[in-house]
Amino acid sequence: MGAQMRSSWSDDIRDRPYLGHTDILQLNFIRGYARYVFRRHYRAGLRSHLLEVLDPEDVARETDGVLVEGLRIFPRAVPLKMLRIFRRRFKDLKEAKEEIRRVKIVVAGLAPDYIARPAEFLVDYIRSHQPEILLAGLQEYVAGEVIEPWGELGERHLHSLMDRMGAMNRPCWPRTEERWMDQVRIKAEEFVRRVKKLIMEAGLVPDLAGVGNLLLTRSGRIKLVDINNISRVSSGPEIYLDDRGYPVCDKSIAALFHLEEQLARTSPQRDDPPYGPFLNPERVGRVREAERMFQASATLPRV
Repeated sequence: MGAQMRSSWSDDIRDRPYLGHTDILQLNFIRGYARYVFRRHYRAGLRSHLLEVLDPEDVARETDGVLVEGLRIFPRAVPLKMLRIFRRRFKDLKEAKEEIRRVKIVVAGLAPDYIARPAEFLVDYIRSHQPEILLAGLQEYVAGEVIEPWGELGERHLHSLMDRMGAMNRPCWPRTEERWMDQVRIKAEEFVRRVKKLIMEAGLVPDLAGVGNLLLTRSGRIKLVDINNISRVSSGPEIYLDDRGYPVCDKSIAALFHLEEQLARTSPQRDDPPYGPFLNPERVGRVREAERMFQASATLPRV
């Protein structure tokens, strides 16, 4: 898609801390009439803007409430889709298409059960009368609880996630908690298996290390919901850093080991493929230093 953006903005939307409904309506690939409501999602952040695409009638019910047996309740509007606008700048069309190619490979490896399926598109973003390539996409909305990539994943924690999801009043749980726990372990093992296959056959790994990138759904499946930092796998002596200086490859593979050990519980060994080169203590120390430098630089204002 080669659409152009009609805008009076003087600053780059990719640098803005957040976007709102009015900002989105100024994008020419979004129709100007209020067919949908766009609301910033809490996971919007460093690498992309993320907005809920909502039905205006659902938003009205959320705002004004509805009467149910004499009581007024305020049901939260559930997104129809998620709109993602990538902050990354591409030097040319070839580089942008390469990013989409990586996404398609990851989707093919994890869909339909283990990823929030995206549909990306490219547009021309006009700044100072010069077009720049901008990547955006509409993504499946997934309801679930965040899996902390480095957190506790034992039965007590899973019970707390189950309780929170049980309050959502969505389709019925399996008959027993034990059966649900078993489903989580089995499906976590399958998720790990598929990501390992991506690493070893495609040489790619999605960002598993970021907080909020993985959700646990009511069905007990892990879903990858953030696809905006897919890394090539590099086990050479140099630590691969992404465009912002984060060691995403090493951190994602370390997170995968943690998921396999703590959630799937298949007793992986640190020298098993693909973990071996990435979990070497000396390399882990260098990755930790690279992460420290990234965090220090992330606190500085962007020039």
